[in-house]
Amino acid sequence: MAKFTNTLIAAGLLAAAATPAFAADYSGDIHKNDFKWMQFNVMHTIDQRPTFTADGNYNDTYFEMEFGGRSGMFDLYGYVDVFDIMDTKHSDKHDKQNIFMKFAPRLSLDALTGKDLSVGPIQEWYVASLNHVADGQMENLIGLGTDVMVPWFGKVPMNLYARYSNENSNFKKEESSWNGYQFSMNWFKPFYTFANGSFISYQGYLDYTFDMDTYDQADRASSGLGFLNGIHWHSDRFAAGYDLKYFHEIYGIQNSDLSQSTGFGHYFSVSYKF
Repeated sequence: MAKFTNTLIAAGLLAAAATPAFAADYSGDIHKNDFKWMQFNVMHTIDQRPTFTADGNYNDTYFEMEFGGRSGMFDLYGYVDVFDIMDTKHSDKHDKQNIFMKFAPRLSLDALTGKDLSVGPIQEWYVASLNHVADGQMENLIGLGTDVMVPWFGKVPMNLYARYSNENSNFKKEESSWNGYQFSMNWFKPFYTFANGSFISYQGYLDYTFDMDTYDQADRASSGLGFLNGIHWHSDRFAAGYDLKYFHEIYGIQNSDLSQSTGFGHYFSVSYKF
């Protein structure tokens, strides 16, 4: 995750939710269910966490290129964020870190073995990875992923990772070491469709990082939570929405008067789909 900014706003926007709601089928041509998508988002955020300002505010307007898809045994989700696109001193990102990238490829074990490994509500198994890159930060997570059928929601990707910190300029003690675990899940549920085919969705994600070594630093926490819930309108080419996110000692930063890492943030977005 980004050093001191939430950039996971779009993690719930999974076009992959449109894939078939049954166990994976890799018989014959394994590319028969391939798809890809891309969209550009303009985001405005209010009261992100963590913040290190005296008034406790963290606001910014930024641009995001978001993409994903499926190709044979691989699926992919990712985005690139560019902060402070208005170049204004009123942005908390002004003259600071301005790029963040996330890539989350998964390798299907069902496709790799050529077998249906589904069990109960678990449709498919993956080797899952997650990579975060920013100024002074590189973090790689690897673990086991699943697609789980959940009542009403449909297919919900769930992943459990071990976390490796390659570089962290804000917490040098954890660099070049394994430090903790992360459980992630996301969802995308259309629940009301208009006569013109556009629809309203409930979408979001949960990221819970735990069992992290604080190296006895008072400003570090052993766990962190990000829980986002959004209501979005979608058409074939456009989308717009509002998300409410709850942070609890996000990114393992101890909540205090000087580093406020717990609280609620608000996100407003408009999107163009390619």
